[in-house]
Amino acid sequence: MPDIAHYTHVPNRHWGRWLAVAIIILLIAGLARAFAVGQIEWDFVGRFFTAPAIMTGLYNTLWMTLGAMALGITLGVITAVMRMSPNPVLQGVAMGYTWLFRGTPVILQLLLWFNLALIFPRLGFGEFSVRTVDVMTPALAALLGLGINQGAYTSEVIRAGMLSVDTGQYEAAKAIGMTRLRALRRIIFPQAMRVVIPPLGNEFIGMVKLTSLASVIQFAEILHAAQNIYYANSRVIELLIVAAIWYLIIVSILTPLQMLLERRFARGAGGAR
Repeated sequence: MPDIAHYTHVPNRHWGRWLAVAIIILLIAGLARAFAVGQIEWDFVGRFFTAPAIMTGLYNTLWMTLGAMALGITLGVITAVMRMSPNPVLQGVAMGYTWLFRGTPVILQLLLWFNLALIFPRLGFGEFSVRTVDVMTPALAALLGLGINQGAYTSEVIRAGMLSVDTGQYEAAKAIGMTRLRALRRIIFPQAMRVVIPPLGNEFIGMVKLTSLASVIQFAEILHAAQNIYYANSRVIELLIVAAIWYLIIVSILTPLQMLLERRFARGAGGAR
């Protein structure tokens, strides 16, 4: 065996890493300089950051996110259960719903809901009907469009969580006389949550940003509020920066909350890291 004692140990220099760091620093410095010397009136950013219209838009963004996700989760759970049902009719309805609302753009669905009066001028029957244009406000159209679309995606997330549970759990619940719904509630869903929470948390954060699409139907969320202001004062970049900062703040708050929730449901599953 050759003698290697006289060799000098040279650490790996990782030149590629240093080069990558240098390139990233240069890009960040160039971006910072562009914003610093660009024609951006930062005083306007601070002045309109807490403007009443922006605060109203922030409130609308938050409640629309919660409402759309609540509707989406409800529809997603129902659709996932239908998809896992042995009944072929329920399976077909669930598959059709998922195919339809995942296969069309969200902005198209928002526009269809907002213009529903062109198809159904009135909703209801006889004396108990109302004009659709009076009912289908921008808020309701946004809630239905975002929530129903989200339900199609959430159903696949829930179904993936249900499929991750061992089939023996289903058989054991059936053996002790549990009904299918009770087994889902007491055994399957609690175990599926470990798989469901991470993608569902990402969907929730994505919904915060997805509400910006509702500006096309005049729903007064953050982006729409910023647009209304810069239409009046022509400070386009400044108001867009205000909207961007608020979106980043919301996401920065939700991200650690999602991590804590994931850690809680990962306890005892070897995934708490």
